[in-house]
Amino acid sequence: MKLPVVAVVGRPNVGKSTFFNRALGERLAIVEDRPGVTRDRNFARAEWSGRNFYLVDTGGLVEGSDLPMDRLIRDQVLTAIAEADVLVMVVDGKVGPHPLDYAVAEHLRRTQKPAVLVVNKVDNLGAPTAVAHHDFWDMGLGEPLPMSSTSGKGSGDVLDAVIEHLPEVDAEEDDALRVAVIGKPNVGKSSFVNRLLGEERLVVSDVAGTTRDAIDTPMQYHGKTMIFVDTAGLRRQSKVDESVEFYSTIRTERSIERADVCLLLVDATEGEIHQQDMRIAQKAWDAGCGLILVINKWDLVEKETMTAPRYEKALRDRAPFLKWVPVVFTSALTGQRVHNVLEMILTVAQERQRRVTTHEVNEVMRALTIRARPPHFGGHPVKFLYATQVAVAPPTINLWVNHPDGVAESYMRYLQNGFRAEWGFTGVPMRLQLRQRREGEGE
Repeated sequence: MKLPVVAVVGRPNVGKSTFFNRALGERLAIVEDRPGVTRDRNFARAEWSGRNFYLVDTGGLVEGSDLPMDRLIRDQVLTAIAEADVLVMVVDGKVGPHPLDYAVAEHLRRTQKPAVLVVNKVDNLGAPTAVAHHDFWDMGLGEPLPMSSTSGKGSGDVLDAVIEHLPEVDAEEDDALRVAVIGKPNVGKSSFVNRLLGEERLVVSDVAGTTRDAIDTPMQYHGKTMIFVDTAGLRRQSKVDESVEFYSTIRTERSIERADVCLLLVDATEGEIHQQDMRIAQKAWDAGCGLILVINKWDLVEKETMTAPRYEKALRDRAPFLKWVPVVFTSALTGQRVHNVLEMILTVAQERQRRVTTHEVNEVMRALTIRARPPHFGGHPVKFLYATQVAVAPPTINLWVNHPDGVAESYMRYLQNGFRAEWGFTGVPMRLQLRQRREGEGE
């Protein structure tokens, strides 16, 4: 990560996620009026006054609690503090100083890193009650800055203070590869990302639904920046009734739409790929993402009853498009073949950006239409006149035809298979678009 990192910390329910959303200008973090909603570190890229930086939203820090989730969150917050260049501590201006605030402030002072103290929920900065923010001076973090994350009042002053502390950077990463890790709840997505990163970057628990937001985590591999997005598990819509989980589902779908490559994690111990896995795979494919199937927990599968080739054949029999999707059998627990996925990501990302010359597209199209003539339509022969690749990510080819309505779906599949046999496009959806053109036009 070449951009500086700003971590937003504080005790539970002081408005950290609301501040995070306000600073970004969009609702990336889940906001709900109860503690414990934010569990992981949530990365997002922010910009203010021409300065770019990563903003990190963290869970509420609870000192002295022995609850397992509180301990996990505390470890995450302390990691975020250790990684940050600048710290933003958020406190509740309505409640006033709290013993937990002092405990958090002590952590921050010990780091000797620059810190900005934000007194949140001060909705009327000019009201007599606004002087209450001065009660936070004895936190020892400098001048308390009042603001309302809900209305945005005072946010400009806070962000001005933040960028004053940012270290200078030489360059930015504008060509980062976004990789969304998707799948049903509790298939090991966070454990898988942690294994890839070589550290406990994401909260891992055997409680289904531990990851609620889509968590952005950058890493470098062979000189390429990859941003891994560990998403909340997608359940069937009938199962989504809690409001927090509903918003998590929306964010997962948005993460798929923004991703370059999706890793669909499937639990090998379930014996076969489920219909919900297929729906998630189809969602990523339809969004134009590269797709890799990661069969996790393969170390737990009894090899006498299920071999990798048999499992792979059963997968490909479920949907035609899976024929073009690479499959990797891994174990996040043991690390088996996990790093093979990194090479596959680079391969699929490259295929997604691949461009074929117009001459080659037309040569292959002519050969295919000669080998199997398209049917007649309305008593007239259907003729493919011209073709060219018009886009990448995903690769898209326009086909000009005299009678587009006369091209059957089966013939389009034939052309798809023929083009792929020639060029591959491994792990990438390829789109064919029919355009009407009369013979002689444009000649």
